[in-house]
Amino acid sequence: MIIREKYLEQIRPFYDKDIIKVITGFRRSGKSVLLHQIKDEVTNDDDHVLMINFESHLCSELLDNKRLDAYVSQFAYGKKGKLHFFFDEIQQVNQWEKSINSYRVTYDCDIYITGSNSKLLSSELATHIAGRYVAFTIYPFSYSEFKENNQSFETYLRYGGMPFLNQLDYQHEASMMYLSDVYNSVILKDIISRHQIRDVELLDRLIKYVLLNNGKVFSARSIEKYFKSVNRKVSVDTILNYLAYCRDAFLLYPLKNQDMKSKEFLTSGEKYYMVDHGLRIPLVQNPLSDIGLILENIVLLEALSRGYQVSVGRVEGKEIDFVLFKDNEPTYVQVAYLLADPGTIEREFGVYSLVKDNYRKYVVSMDPIDFSRDGIIHKNIVEFLETSSW
Repeated sequence: MIIREKYLEQIRPFYDKDIIKVITGFRRSGKSVLLHQIKDEVTNDDDHVLMINFESHLCSELLDNKRLDAYVSQFAYGKKGKLHFFFDEIQQVNQWEKSINSYRVTYDCDIYITGSNSKLLSSELATHIAGRYVAFTIYPFSYSEFKENNQSFETYLRYGGMPFLNQLDYQHEASMMYLSDVYNSVILKDIISRHQIRDVELLDRLIKYVLLNNGKVFSARSIEKYFKSVNRKVSVDTILNYLAYCRDAFLLYPLKNQDMKSKEFLTSGEKYYMVDHGLRIPLVQNPLSDIGLILENIVLLEALSRGYQVSVGRVEGKEIDFVLFKDNEPTYVQVAYLLADPGTIEREFGVYSLVKDNYRKYVVSMDPIDFSRDGIIHKNIVEFLETSSW
C-alpha cells in the first residue's frame, strides 16, 4: 500500500481538533484508503472509532439522517474519551450537514468525511458547517507517488495513476477493463443519477469528445458547432451544464486563460484536462498518439496534487502551457514531447522572452539532454516530477 504522505502531511495539523475534516475527490481516487491511513495515525482504540461507508448496501438504512443520528447516539452511549468518526461518501445521506454539525457540538469527537462531488460544500445546507470545516482535495496517484511502488514512468504513461491498478499489477487486459468500469461508473453514479440526465447518449458523446481533445482550447460554442457538423442538435446551455456536471464529479479540470500582462482571466475558451490520463486509454485506438498532451496532463495532476492554482498563460498571441501559483508567486511551465528540432526549441523557449519577470521558467520534455538557456530551466520530465520543490 502506498502511503498518501502528501495528503497526510496537509491533514495532520488538524488531527483531534474541533474542526470537521472534509476530503473530496474523484471516485476511486483513494479517499477510503486515506481515511484508514488517517485512522491508523490518530488512534489505536477501535472501540472509539466509528467508520461508515455510505455506498455499502449494508449501510443503506443509515442514508436517512434521523436513523444515522440514532445509530451514532447508540455508538457513543457510555463511552468516555474522544470518539473518532469517519464517514465515507457522506453526500449519500440526506441533510448530512445538519447531522455532522450536531455530532461536533454534542460529542467529544474528531470528524472526517469524504465526498465525490465538488458541490459537497456549496449547498444551502452547508451553511450549517460554514467556518467549522477545512477541506482537502485528493487525486489519483501523481507520478511522484506512483514511483514509490517501484513502477516505471513508462507504466505510468501507459496506464495512469488510478490506485487500484497497483493491485492488478498493471496487467493490460485487467487494467483496461478496470479503467472502462471507472469511466462508466462515474458517468452513471456521479453524473446521470445525480443530475437525472435523460439524454445519456449525448452526455457520453460529449465526454468522449472532450477526452479525445484533452488539453486543447475550445468553448461550448465550438462543441455545439462540432455536434451540428455530425447532425446532432444540442444547445449551448446543455453543453455548459454537462461540462459543469463533469467538473463537479472531478472528471474534468478546466483551465482558464490568463493574460500575462494584465493578469486578468480571459472569458473566451478553456483547456480541459482529465483527472487521470489513464481514463482516456480504453477510448482510443492509439493511446500514446497524443503523447505531448498526455505529458501535459501528467504535469497538471502533479501540480494540482501539490496545491498549486493553475491557469494557461497568454501573451501576445502565444501560449504558456501552465502558470502555477502558490504563495502569490508564479512558476511557468512549458511541456513538450521532444525538443527534436530548432523550431520546436524556439517555440518552447522563445515565448518566455515575452514574460518580463524573474520567476522560475521551465521547459519540460522527455529529452535526456539539458537544453537550459537564458535562465530558463530545461528538465527531463521524470526529473521534473521527482523534484520536491519547483
